[in-house]
Amino acid sequence: MSDFDFLYDHTEDTSTRFVCFISPSMCRFDLAILNTNRFYGKKLIIDLQSGKSAVIGPDDLDEEGYLEHVFKLGEEEAEELRSFLYQIVGTVNFTDI
Repeated sequence: MSDFDFLYDHTEDTSTRFVCFISPSMCRFDLAILNTNRFYGKKLIIDLQSGKSAVIGPDDLDEEGYLEHVFKLGEEEAEELRSFLYQIVGTVNFTDI
């Protein structure tokens, strides 16, 4: 018997997009973007260079300072990342309702 008190233990197939690009200010981004049925349609974004990750939807992109804080970016780099993520995040779908 396990000593762990699991809140959930679920396996699902996901789709992952790996993207590497150079922004106009010459900042390199290496990202893994996971699509899953979890997170109410938001995407799990992983910065492969730093290992930092966040569950991101359009509401998060609109929150001032969010990307700067989560990914430890300067204002210019965060704005460039935000511009890219707006193209791929899309709208949030509530799949658990």
